[in-house]
Amino acid sequence: MNQTKRTLLKSALAALMGVTLLQPVMAQEKSYPTKPITFVVPYSPGGPLDGVARLLAEHAGKTLKQTIIVENKPGAGGNIGAAMVARAKPDGYSIVMGAVATHAINPWLYKGLNFDPVKDFEPVLLVSEVPNVLVVSTAFSDKHNIKDVASLLEYAKNNPGKLNYASGGNGSAGHLAGELLKQRTGIDAVHVPYQGASPAKLSLLSDQTQFMFDNLASALPMVNDGKVRALALTTKATSDIMKDVPTMEASGIKDFDISTWFGIFATGGTPAAVVNTLHDAFAKAMDDEAVKKQLLTMGSDTKPSSPEEFAAKVKTEMAKYKEIVRISGATAQ
Repeated sequence: MNQTKRTLLKSALAALMGVTLLQPVMAQEKSYPTKPITFVVPYSPGGPLDGVARLLAEHAGKTLKQTIIVENKPGAGGNIGAAMVARAKPDGYSIVMGAVATHAINPWLYKGLNFDPVKDFEPVLLVSEVPNVLVVSTAFSDKHNIKDVASLLEYAKNNPGKLNYASGGNGSAGHLAGELLKQRTGIDAVHVPYQGASPAKLSLLSDQTQFMFDNLASALPMVNDGKVRALALTTKATSDIMKDVPTMEASGIKDFDISTWFGIFATGGTPAAVVNTLHDAFAKAMDDEAVKKQLLTMGSDTKPSSPEEFAAKVKTEMAKYKEIVRISGATAQ
C-alpha cells in the first residue's frame, strides 16, 4: 500500500471514529432531559425570586416532561448558589436563577470570586427586569416642597452635607444608584447602609434618612399609602404600574439606567441544543397567566429574551457596574 492510500485510509478511519464518538453525545442532546433538573435559587426561600422560580419550574417541567427541583442555596450575595452551578457538569441538569447581583455587580464587589460570570455560564433567557424608584418620605417632601428630582437636587445644593440616603447595604443596587446620582449631579449626600431594605425604609419613614432608591414592587405599597413620594424611575422606559412617574433621564439625569433583573443560566459549555431546549420550555412557561401575575406583583412584565440577547446584556451590565462600583469604593467580604 503506497503512502497516499495509507493517508486516505487513516483519514477515513479518523472521520469514522469521530462520528462514532459524537453519536452518543448527539443522542443525549436529542433525548434531553432524561432525568430531573436541579434549579438553584441563590437566595433564601420564600422571597419573590424564589416564588417565580418555583412557578417557572412547575410549568417548564410540564413542557420538558421532567421534574425540575428548586434548591435554595443562599449566601455571599448569591455567590454560593451561582458557584455551585458554575462548577457543575455542563449537561443542562444544573441551572441557576442568576441576577444583576451575581452576574454584574458581585464580580467587582467581591475579591477572589470563584467563578467567571461570562465564561462559566451559558445564558438561557432573561426572565424579568424591574425598575428601581427614587423615593422621599412624604413628610420630608411636604416640609421642603420636594415634588420632583429637580427640587431634590436644588435642596441638596442649598444644603450640602445634610442629605442622607438609605440602602439595603454596601454594594446593593440602592447604594450604587445613589452613588451614580452623586456622580451625575455632583450633589453631596451621605450613604447610610442598613442590613436589608426593611430597616432602610424604616429610616426613611422616621426621617433618619431623606431619600433612597427602592425596588418598584417594594416601594409601591408605601407610595399607595401616601407614606413616600416617588420622584423618578431608574430605567429608560416608564412603568405601567407607576404611569405618572417619569424616568431619571426624563428628569434631566442622562445615562441613568439601574434596574433589578434576573434570568436563567446553565453551566458554561452546555451544548447549544440543550440551552435552546431549556430556553423554549421556560419561555413557554413565562406565557402562563400565573407566572405573568407573579411577575406583575414584582413590578415587571414578562420579557423573555433569546440566549444571545441575554448574553449581550450580561456583558453590557458588567461593564457598567465595574465603573459604578469603582467610583463608589464599595467592597464586600
